[in-house]
Amino acid sequence: MALLISLEIPCKYDHHAFMKNLVPATILPRVATAAIERALRTVPVVVLLGARQTGKTTLVRSLPSLADRPYLTLDDFDLRMQADADPESVIRRAPAMVLDEVQRSRDLLIAVKRAVDDDPARTPGRFFLTGSTNLFMTERVSETLAGRAVYVTLWPFTRRERLGLRRTGVWSELLAEPFGRWRDLLAADSGPEEDWRVAVRLGGLPVPAHDLPDDEARALWFSGYVQTYLERDLQALRAVENLADFRRLMRAACLRIGGLLNQTETGRDVGISQPQVHRFMNLMEASYQVIRLPAFAVNRTRRLIKAPKLYWSDTALALFLAGEAEPRRAHLENLVLMDLLSWRDVQPRRPEVLYWRTATGIEVDFVIETPRRVLPIEVKAAARVGPSDAKGLEAFLDEYPDLTDGALLLHGGAEIFPLTRRVLAVPWWRV
Repeated sequence: MALLISLEIPCKYDHHAFMKNLVPATILPRVATAAIERALRTVPVVVLLGARQTGKTTLVRSLPSLADRPYLTLDDFDLRMQADADPESVIRRAPAMVLDEVQRSRDLLIAVKRAVDDDPARTPGRFFLTGSTNLFMTERVSETLAGRAVYVTLWPFTRRERLGLRRTGVWSELLAEPFGRWRDLLAADSGPEEDWRVAVRLGGLPVPAHDLPDDEARALWFSGYVQTYLERDLQALRAVENLADFRRLMRAACLRIGGLLNQTETGRDVGISQPQVHRFMNLMEASYQVIRLPAFAVNRTRRLIKAPKLYWSDTALALFLAGEAEPRRAHLENLVLMDLLSWRDVQPRRPEVLYWRTATGIEVDFVIETPRRVLPIEVKAAARVGPSDAKGLEAFLDEYPDLTDGALLLHGGAEIFPLTRRVLAVPWWRV
């Protein structure tokens, strides 16, 4: 096996002892459950999307509200043949149903739309669909199911989900409280301390994060995961002619985590054309592997022309694909971002998660934007940080004094303390 990752690191945290304390993955409660239950009470079609192996099937089968309906998966060859030949007959099997991997049958969604439109009561929660591809980006489903569906994304486990808690970081609480109360709020959270390098290596995919005992087992699992993704998911999209090119681009993307995406430069390094890079990146994003983080600007038109930052949906998978033995600061950024996205996507009014960068290169890693307030966040892997580490945050606060009264600097240490008058330094695991 060429791409093995080592999970043994020289730090005071015992990885194996930490793993023994984890709740079994099969019974871990998920943050997305509340959003799913809310949607089931509201609209006829609920769509659960996310990368493969994030736990969609396990979550669906654990929901009491879905327990009494048939579970039909398009992974079943006979069902897929029936759906392709006569999708209406599949829909007529039961008054309400779960349809898994629905992206594998192109006509089934049209049949769902017709069934909803023919139901005068527009029965809430009648159809529950799952898929490992973002249907908005591949099948024009935004038009097919417009006004009929709510979409919920299941990201890999957050840190607190791995620990058996159905929650993300305390982002909502921070946005609701003035800066002066943040320290007490964060100090009250008594969650266990965790080395960020351990968390990066664990990632958030349930099987490697919980069920596999060592680095070799994880490497073998990731190898099979990537092969299945390349040979099944991408071929289902009918969009990749050269899997070798695609895999090289995956590796390049994982090596560029946390950087600005320059498609021309990336294509030159990998040896493929810019249009092909663009198309492949769209496929990675559609299948919930790549994340392109947009830029913050008060002028929203300017956001569209700024280069996005590049991240990956699972840090352990990114390490494997890149062939990297040691996590970098960018992987800690990625870890924080995944918690932010898991939080963002279950909010009734979805906030924005962005980054900020000036023409001179001053940058803030993340900016949470809500209609009433923004929260700038910087991430540092070091255990010790000083006022100079808050340069980007202070510049942001000077630029937008009417939007926020303080900022967070997340670090790899254990102490909460005021870094400057307007910046609070907090251990990453406290948030």
